[in-house]
Amino acid sequence: MKKRTAQILERLDEMYGTQPICYLNHNSAWQLLIAVILSAQCTDARVNIVTADLFVKYDTLEKFAEADLEELEQDIHSIGFYHSKAKNIISCCRDLVTKFGGEVPSSIEDLTSLAGVGRKTANVIRGNVYNEPSIVVDTHVKRISNRLGFTEESDPVKIEQDLMKVLPKDHWILYNMQIISFGRTICFARSPKCSECFLQDLCKAGDKKS
Repeated sequence: MKKRTAQILERLDEMYGTQPICYLNHNSAWQLLIAVILSAQCTDARVNIVTADLFVKYDTLEKFAEADLEELEQDIHSIGFYHSKAKNIISCCRDLVTKFGGEVPSSIEDLTSLAGVGRKTANVIRGNVYNEPSIVVDTHVKRISNRLGFTEESDPVKIEQDLMKVLPKDHWILYNMQIISFGRTICFARSPKCSECFLQDLCKAGDKKS
């Protein structure tokens, strides 16, 4: 298992590099937090289109905290679940201002105490802002980690725990970023390009097909 895992990671490194990449545009920790909240069940590309204007209109954390709910809903209307996201963003930003002195906290406990922030969002912040080794379990990581045989779980928390055992810490943040690229270009949810895949000979899903 260790040898196969090392081979998979080596190929991912060769294909996608080892430089961490964040696909959500932001200039501060709080902007990234808001962008990640918006990204739930929405593409990063759509979020980046919306935040281009959003972060100009609301250029401080305080403006988000004091935002009118209906107005913010209209500002993010093109993103799914805009009502709950607008409500969570306002509540989250109010807590950041009143409880955390305007700073985005670094601990899982503090981050997940904020409205709209679960472990996935918290780990994005910990990894990208604080460089804390963190595993982000999104739809790509969930699907592909199962196919690669790194986990048999479907619950994101259990998948995260399994991956923490399998992956070396120096790849915890990197793995998610590489797998996003891999999932968008080769390992689709439907009709993955197995014949073109550079991990085909190491893939457990490929074993089941043969």
